Amino acid sequence: MQVTTKALTRILSPSSQKLNTDFKSSQSSEIQEFCQIQIEHLLSKFPIQWCRIIYFDPLLESHQTITHCVQDGLFCRKLLIYLNLEEWLVDFYPAFTVNEVNLSHLTSSICYICPIGYRNQKAEYILILAHEPLSPILQQDVKQSAMLLSKHLDIYAECRQQKAEIQLLEHILQRAGHQLRHPLAMISLYAENLYLGLPSGSSQEQAAIIRESIQDLDTNLTELIYCGQKERLRVALHDLRSLVIESIRGLKPLIKQKKLQISYPDSSTFLAIDSLQMKQVFDNLLSNAVHFSPVSGTINCNWQIFQDEILIWISDQGVGLSSDDIKKIFTPFYSRRPGGTGLGLTIAKKIVLDHHGNLWAQNSPLGGAQFFISLPRSTAF
Repeated sequence: MQVTTKALTRILSPSSQKLNTDFKSSQSSEIQEFCQIQIEHLLSKFPIQWCRIIYFDPLLESHQTITHCVQDGLFCRKLLIYLNLEEWLVDFYPAFTVNEVNLSHLTSSICYICPIGYRNQKAEYILILAHEPLSPILQQDVKQSAMLLSKHLDIYAECRQQKAEIQLLEHILQRAGHQLRHPLAMISLYAENLYLGLPSGSSQEQAAIIRESIQDLDTNLTELIYCGQKERLRVALHDLRSLVIESIRGLKPLIKQKKLQISYPDSSTFLAIDSLQMKQVFDNLLSNAVHFSPVSGTINCNWQIFQDEILIWISDQGVGLSSDDIKKIFTPFYSRRPGGTGLGLTIAKKIVLDHHGNLWAQNSPLGGAQFFISLPRSTAF
């Protein structure tokens, strides 16, 4: 009995889960498309005639199957069911090695497996059927596809973990915000009454400072709670240079104390952004640069417009970042600053991501840390 490619896919694919959101669907489809590209690449190599990839999708929390065939009607249902049951998978082959599987009792084709990894109690692998033995060069090509796929899956899983941590952070911020609202409102009320009840003079001025500080806290709390939520982005055209200068102005006492020099371009560009939220990003990055800079050091802030994006980078002359820092620096609650909450860079990255950009860190070749912000060219004018 012969089967078509569509029927073959139905037989081999596990039952699909119903996705809860469009986000899940789009994220899972990206990894599926990557697997499909790898399969099409391998199928373009003679004598490979059939290919299957099994991988674990952390978003769906299940193993997924991508299968394709050079020509419909090549395999019998008995062979396909046998492959799907994985009764032949009795050996734990080393990852990224091409191994022959004996299926001579079912087909004249030669079967190869190249393991990718082992996640959630099930193997991930590339399975191939070919007309004739694969040459060493072609086997190396299969290994390369497996390594690329493994790296892609690792990045995919890491991104998923970061998104889960950010969701946890959002929940914490929402809860903390609601718990702080009431006492903050009471303090504000008493500060206002105190201000109105005091005679003019230094005491009333101090009460005014308390009142204004509470107002600032309330504003910052509101921005913190709703930071990075796309439906709350208030996007308008803003001058990038002016935004950076505004952030620098707020850090002037610390800059003066450490005798720092901050350089930035004379030219500017306009961005379609939420200025309050993007200012949080610059406030955080420049504050970190000031904190880790040596006395009399220089902080450089630059930007360059390319065809598809605008790239902004901020560098200092501090001790730089360790390998552990680079891995964890955007993780919630990770901080190298004494008394730091470890939330600033996490929030900053989320804001940039919600502007369809990216934020990353590395060490400068000249020493010190560098932070890069990229924004799509479509948001720059």
